[in-house]
Amino acid sequence: MLTNTRLSFPQLVEARAYQEGQAKKYSADLILDPAGEDWKKVMQSVMKTAQEKWGENAQAVLQMCQADRKLRAFGTGAEKVDKKTFKPYDGYENMVYVSANNANPPQMIETSGKAVDPANTMAYQALARKMYGGCYVNAAIKFWPQENKFGRGLRCELVALQFAKDGTPFGDSVPDASGLFGAVAAPAGGATPAGMA
Repeated sequence: MLTNTRLSFPQLVEARAYQEGQAKKYSADLILDPAGEDWKKVMQSVMKTAQEKWGENAQAVLQMCQADRKLRAFGTGAEKVDKKTFKPYDGYENMVYVSANNANPPQMIETSGKAVDPANTMAYQALARKMYGGCYVNAAIKFWPQENKFGRGLRCELVALQFAKDGTPFGDSVPDASGLFGAVAAPAGGATPAGMA
């Protein structure tokens, strides 16, 4: 359970595949303070998951994962670099992160603590849309070990999210183009009903 963590790259309203052929998933990054209690909990969970799966080889697998970002669902903010600016994305500098996803919609928890029924699509999506990159959330996540034809790794399931508070939105602000437009002149003779000459 992570509390008051910064949300980034939320894909919560509908599932998305990031590469052709991949399964569609709901996903988000959770940005944490490397000196905070939540990051300690993350690393304890990572270690426990690795030990339960690989026993005495857990340390070797973790070292492999540390050497290859694609094998793990966590890392340092310095690894999350914008390909245009070559600098860490907004909010990631000097921080750490967890990338979590789920093939099923993660639970949405209201501020009251009550879970939204996922069958109630409108209520679910309204709460999901409230969570933007830069806001703060409480998040339930679960690490799991990957061992399949793609290799060994440590992944993270996005179990549930609760909006905690507003924050400065990430990314460029939306440009104001209103100065480019003028008023639209009314047609001569007044408006005519649609479809009539």
